Amino acid sequence: MEAHGGYSYCAFTALVMMGKEKLADVDALARWASRRQLRFEGGFQGRTNKLVDACYSFWVGGLFPLIEMVLANDGRPHKELLCSRKALQSYVLVCCQSGKGGLFDKPGKGRDYYHTCYALSGLSVMQHFPWIEGDEAEEERRVLGQLANTLEATHPLFNIRLDRAAAALAHFKRPGTMR
Repeated sequence: MEAHGGYSYCAFTALVMMGKEKLADVDALARWASRRQLRFEGGFQGRTNKLVDACYSFWVGGLFPLIEMVLANDGRPHKELLCSRKALQSYVLVCCQSGKGGLFDKPGKGRDYYHTCYALSGLSVMQHFPWIEGDEAEEERRVLGQLANTLEATHPLFNIRLDRAAAALAHFKRPGTMR
């Protein structure tokens, strides 16, 4: 069986949502996910020996804040980032933007909604997790280029804005709602 970035993300986030993340070999997942970022391009590949693809900015990049959360909750906080946030941002902003708007998976391909969505989601995750809220110096370091490049924070587990995730979670905690 071949490991895949999208399937790995879905499996791990399902375990996290169920509170069963200890069933995963988090150290092996962290090593595997870290190796998906290619040094030259800066983007992530979804599988070993494949080309980078902008959608894996989220499918692989979204794993890192969750892995770091699980390690921290296990008393093993990570002292350094498991991937290069700036390299990923550079790949998305420099290599994947269409002059007509939207994003594509790699140079030479056409833009589409799927790659636009997941490239932007991954870009947001890389800009916002982990970081120290309210620390202006940290804010400048986490965003590639001008602060105008900053996106709204995307929840790495639900792939929606943080405020929308909080509202959804609050809704489903109310009595009488489906659980």
